[in-house]
Amino acid sequence: MGVNLMDSVDSKPEDVLTASSIEVTPRRTSRKRPAHVGVAIYQWVILVAVLLFLFIPLLGMVFFSVRFPLTGAWSGGAWQSIFSLSGTTASGADMSILWDGVLNSLGLSVFTVVLMLALLLPTMLALKIRPSKLSRVVEFICLLPLAIPAIVLVVGLGPIYRFISINLLNTHPIWLAFAYTILALPFAYRALDAGFSTIPVKTLVEAARSLGAPWLTVMFKVIIPNLRGAIGAASFITISVVLGEFTIASLLNRNNLQVAIFQLGQDDSMTATALALLTMVFGIVVLMTLEIVSYELKKKREKNAK
Repeated sequence: MGVNLMDSVDSKPEDVLTASSIEVTPRRTSRKRPAHVGVAIYQWVILVAVLLFLFIPLLGMVFFSVRFPLTGAWSGGAWQSIFSLSGTTASGADMSILWDGVLNSLGLSVFTVVLMLALLLPTMLALKIRPSKLSRVVEFICLLPLAIPAIVLVVGLGPIYRFISINLLNTHPIWLAFAYTILALPFAYRALDAGFSTIPVKTLVEAARSLGAPWLTVMFKVIIPNLRGAIGAASFITISVVLGEFTIASLLNRNNLQVAIFQLGQDDSMTATALALLTMVFGIVVLMTLEIVSYELKKKREKNAK
């Protein structure tokens, strides 16, 4: 709708400005809407594609665990044998190997987390206080397991574990924690390094030491409380690595959760599939819990900073 020239001459400048602003505003909003809608549609398409990619295989595992592949009959015996904690599966397979593998994996998770934190925390703290050329060397060593396949690690670790089993310790699966610490080093190192980069480590240590605090007090009452989120992330990732590891335990003839699932699958594939599905769901829950805890801790720190 146009404005008459004579009317604009007689009118006040404020009126002319108001009229022009009324005409310009709708044009700006109309230009932004299509781009905004396009971005929203693109995001939803990507989200749905990722969810389908993740959940369709899980859905297939659910169907396989409740439907006999030969007869097509439906049965919940596989899930019932798991949650009833019975000694045998629906097909009569022995479940004792599974519970033994679960206990071994839980013990390995705790031992590996403690060993990993005891190894990395003091080392990274020393490197953050006094940076040197060793920082690059330590980072390279911690990230090196990503480039070495598990089968190659077993070839190198086999003679070492043979010597340990005969001369020092025994053949209990708990000693796999040494190998699992090596596997978890790259992920734990990155998580802890991100945590160290968010706090003034040198300032905190110098302040605590100037007040007379010993090094153990500095570690447990100054550094660790400020790294709760990073330590939690490193611990959760380490637990996921331990619960999902199969190659090293199998080739070294040790029993853990994944080896037990594999051996159980030789006699009852439906129960083994149900157990594998539960393990993956547990990993997803752990990662989601990690994300929620990290978000809450970040939100709390921002609130305290204000």
